[in-house]
Amino acid sequence: MAVFVREVMTPGVVAVRPEASLVEAAQLMRAQDVRDVVVAEDGRILGVLTDRDITVRAVAEGADPLTVSAHAVCTPAPVAVGPDERVSAAAALMREHAVRRLPVVEGGRAVGTVSLRSLSDRA
Repeated sequence: MAVFVREVMTPGVVAVRPEASLVEAAQLMRAQDVRDVVVAEDGRILGVLTDRDITVRAVAEGADPLTVSAHAVCTPAPVAVGPDERVSAAAALMREHAVRRLPVVEGGRAVGTVSLRSLSDRA
């Protein structure tokens, strides 16, 4: 049974610049076969953008995905977890904040992602 986040996280992060359009972000999601990207500048996480954010916060509101930036639609200041934190702490954060994924941050930089599914599959 996994004890620490580093044991269950998916290493590496798919990231976009804050000024990237939603089309750019969606194309990156498709190319990388992921459902979310980190919005980052100079290695610092500004937010997390999900496919649902694009759909609900932009397209459903009639926004032009070619001109709206990733930063304008992302969830700002996301809850994050460290790789050396316990899996139980990550699960508690997910429950508390009603999220399914958390960026894993070490030394101020995103180093991976942990999802509810990875917790249940590998825990």
